[in-house]
Amino acid sequence: MDQTKDTAASRQADPADGAGKGRTAPGAGAAAGFAYTAADEEKRRGVRRMKLTATGLLLFVAVVYVLATWAERSGITGWPGYVAAAAEAGMVGALADWFAVTALFRRPLGLPIPHTAIIPTKKDQLGASLGSFVGENFLSGDVVRGRLRALGIVGRVGAWLARPAHADRVTAELATALRGALTVLRDADVQAVVGEAITRRAEAVEIAPGAGKTLEKIVADGAHHRAVDLVCARAHDWLVLHGDSVMDAVQGGAPGWTPRFVDRKVGERVYRELLRFVTEMRDMPGHPARGALDRFLADFAADLQGDTETRARLERVKSDLVARPEVQDIIASAWSSVRAMILSAAEDERSELRLRARASLISLGQRLAADARLQAKAEGWIEDAAVYVVTTYRTEITSLISDTVASWDADQTSRKIEAHIGRDLQFIRINGTVVGALAGLLIHTLSHALGG
Repeated sequence: MDQTKDTAASRQADPADGAGKGRTAPGAGAAAGFAYTAADEEKRRGVRRMKLTATGLLLFVAVVYVLATWAERSGITGWPGYVAAAAEAGMVGALADWFAVTALFRRPLGLPIPHTAIIPTKKDQLGASLGSFVGENFLSGDVVRGRLRALGIVGRVGAWLARPAHADRVTAELATALRGALTVLRDADVQAVVGEAITRRAEAVEIAPGAGKTLEKIVADGAHHRAVDLVCARAHDWLVLHGDSVMDAVQGGAPGWTPRFVDRKVGERVYRELLRFVTEMRDMPGHPARGALDRFLADFAADLQGDTETRARLERVKSDLVARPEVQDIIASAWSSVRAMILSAAEDERSELRLRARASLISLGQRLAADARLQAKAEGWIEDAAVYVVTTYRTEITSLISDTVASWDADQTSRKIEAHIGRDLQFIRINGTVVGALAGLLIHTLSHALGG
């Protein structure tokens, strides 16, 4: 039958000849993964063996038909007629199925018979039909939603994640991904972005009202008293250690015509009064100076919230402070510190970051596995997201199928498909021969029974 032509085609694709292995059609770069390989050629050898078997069976029934016909014409009655009828019908079935199977991949006997060589000539239409079929039957919202609901993804993920070993694995993978992301990021770019974001945020937000409210609450709660105690204590200690410096400063500011002993007496007096004042402030919580300081801070807090001039002055101070190179350097260096801290925590299995992440994952897994309401909510999110993707991008997904099939070389596609399913198709020829023979025998038997 078509055995000679098929063998020639197989020989062209034989890797041993150097022509078939890895060969792709011109312009079919997208189909490079669809190349005819040595594994395909091995499958094709199995197809050829099945073709020989099917063709051998056809030749066998042809020989049986010839012998049975000769016996019948030689005057032998009875069984030769039945055998000839069965063999004749078997040949018809075998030839019909050979034509049908061959017409899938090539033109039988090379004749331009319509509706033959279906795969090479209708490849693009078959790809489009396959894409449309997948889109209508697999990428519909109801199908996707029903399939996801049947899988119970959230409960399974929760049960899997609740196991400490799995949580450790996920934590390690997340740490690896985090380290990779931080390694890829350029420090200069991140520093520039962080600096610009902080500067823009600082310039856009007026800090005076918030600072005023905070200061007002601090004064109302008396939280500033410890700071005042600390300042007074440090001032007292400094005066005790640097009394000579204070007296020298007072004497240095005295007029030149005053006697030196008078300047010294005045300096000592000023120093003693200053030391007494600071000591009393330190030791007396109800000291008038402390009360005056409280009133000053309360008034300042009110001005920060309501006085336009005070608020404007603080904003100018803020802008000047943010614009200073030293502050910008601090902002830029903050990323380096944060990055180093995150990398160190990600690499240390016992770091607080990884321990907290592990505990959070286990807790999340336990909730997902046990909380039916949370499961339903999470599965609803997943289903909605999946349905949105398949309905919004259905055309793009199905076009991937049709475009990929269209990019394949027609002849190569035909050979590859035949290599994979041709062996089973040859059983159709064998079955056609057997079934045809049985049908012919049955028809001949019924004809004789009804006619005789």
